[in-house]
Amino acid sequence: MDKIEVIKNKLIDIENIKSKLAYWRFLNKKIVFTNGCFDILHLGHIKYLSEAANMGDILIIGLNSDSSVKKIKGNGRPINNQDSRSMLLASLFFVDSVIIFDEETPADLIEKIKPDILVKGNDYKENEIVGADIVKKNNGKVVTVELVEGYSSSNIINKVKDN
Repeated sequence: MDKIEVIKNKLIDIENIKSKLAYWRFLNKKIVFTNGCFDILHLGHIKYLSEAANMGDILIIGLNSDSSVKKIKGNGRPINNQDSRSMLLASLFFVDSVIIFDEETPADLIEKIKPDILVKGNDYKENEIVGADIVKKNNGKVVTVELVEGYSSSNIINKVKDN
């Protein structure tokens, strides 16, 4: 199979993920979910996502759509559109699926996926993590990982603007 097709096959909508979830669960795969804007992919993202992937067998990323990023981050964002951001994430060998969502939070997506593990950065407290209650209600775990200091898309964008 063409390598670009392998990447494109990781881009899934919520309806198509249901059959993959059923298959992975049949194989007793541990499903890890995280979400974000991932506007400018950087070292901090790679370390965060690889650490999340290490926690289970399948890593699913919920990616904020362009419209939801704009609502969260304001005008001028995202820098990279959702098609570019999703392809970059899907090209990472340890990412199994990327799902774009339009809402400001991934609560509906988490409810449908019911991951075994929900991962966010440690800039969040567990009671602030959207979907933590859903995951725990389904006997899953909520885990925060340490962020790489000095790396954030906003910092990169501000640095470019200042120069």
